[in-house]
Amino acid sequence: MTTLLAFAFVLGVLVFVHELGHFMMARWHGVRVLTFSLGFGPKLLSMRRGDTEYCVAAIPLGGYVKMAGENPEDPRSGSDDEFLSKSKWQRFQILIMGPVMNLLLAVVLLWVVLLQGAQVAAFQDEPVVIGVVQPGSPAEQAGLRPGDRVMSVAGSETATWDQFSLAIGTRPDRDTELVVMREGLDVRMTVRPNATTRYEVGDIGVLPDVYPSIGTVNPGDPADRAGLKAGDVLVSVAGERMVFAQHVSAAISKSAGQPIEIRVRRDGEEQAFTVTPELRGESGIIGVSLANATRTFQPGPVEALGLSVERNIEFAGLILQTVWGLVVGETSPRQLMGPVGIAQISGESAQLGWVALFALMATISLNLGLLNLLPIPVLDGGHILIIGLEAVARRDFSMQVKEKLFLGGFALLMVLMVTVIYNDLTRIAWIEQFMPWRN
Repeated sequence: MTTLLAFAFVLGVLVFVHELGHFMMARWHGVRVLTFSLGFGPKLLSMRRGDTEYCVAAIPLGGYVKMAGENPEDPRSGSDDEFLSKSKWQRFQILIMGPVMNLLLAVVLLWVVLLQGAQVAAFQDEPVVIGVVQPGSPAEQAGLRPGDRVMSVAGSETATWDQFSLAIGTRPDRDTELVVMREGLDVRMTVRPNATTRYEVGDIGVLPDVYPSIGTVNPGDPADRAGLKAGDVLVSVAGERMVFAQHVSAAISKSAGQPIEIRVRRDGEEQAFTVTPELRGESGIIGVSLANATRTFQPGPVEALGLSVERNIEFAGLILQTVWGLVVGETSPRQLMGPVGIAQISGESAQLGWVALFALMATISLNLGLLNLLPIPVLDGGHILIIGLEAVARRDFSMQVKEKLFLGGFALLMVLMVTVIYNDLTRIAWIEQFMPWRN
């Protein structure tokens, strides 16, 4: 139920804002709006105010604003309040305002999220210095080493781990050039990120050059008896380099009853301790709380707004890069997500709280705004393209030409819809069992 409610809320808000953009600009230019609908198909709720019918329809996968004289085949009186009676510049403004509203909503939502502040991993804004190369990973196969600093990914500068994660995450199963600084020299190498998680996020198997630390030590427990103290930085456990707290927990958990060496850094010096984890339940424990290196992120309103704009521009570039990759065959269609996938991730985000849900909404709103601007007939961008071409040609295209363009655009959207729904279904384990070609 949470998933359904979260999906209805997310999609409802994004569609409403999009159609509101068209509606407001149409009214601004004096165009008579006949229908403002959330959803398609049979009408569930309906009310009329003035010339406009406001309704909620049964299929919640979009919405529309129907304007008087919007299409050449519509009955037209030639009056000034019809869409096609307006200038091309006015029609352009009406068409583009829907995507613009989604882009503005993305900025506002992310601004609200950033204003809340958070405890974030300290390494995210630091240079991409590799601390660990996981055995058997694409990074190891490509020749990356601990201490290497990644300067760029696929020609784009990666000044921070945050930028690096985004760049690699969007390139699963694609040969990707890295520029790495090693001993003061630039080294070029090619790596092919693995597709991980059900959303096929790219990963090359490198971890940052950070260490977890001990928060508290329980009196009388193995760690206390061995001499470990709060504030100790954990370097290794049983000879294994530690990066995050979960790595420490996993290493200790499997070593119940066995003496292990734990190396820590204390007061700038490295020391070794022998600790024997005790079996409690099904896991070994030594009686400490663990912490990753974090920093408090609490921007003011102006800084948060600037960061929101900056992040949305950065994400927009990645989205457009992905779209171009689909066009030229560099990006796998498996990365695309449809309504079922959006519903799943909406439910998961809602369970984490409203901040996570708003962050997701910002991302989807940005995608919706940009994708609607693509020059595909049927989409807003397609209509804008036709208006632009007509302006250049200084004549309106015939109805036959427009019908062919829209038919081609509709066919492309249907192929896209089938693809994303198929992707969504393959991410559901019990459904994938009925797809023997994927086993």
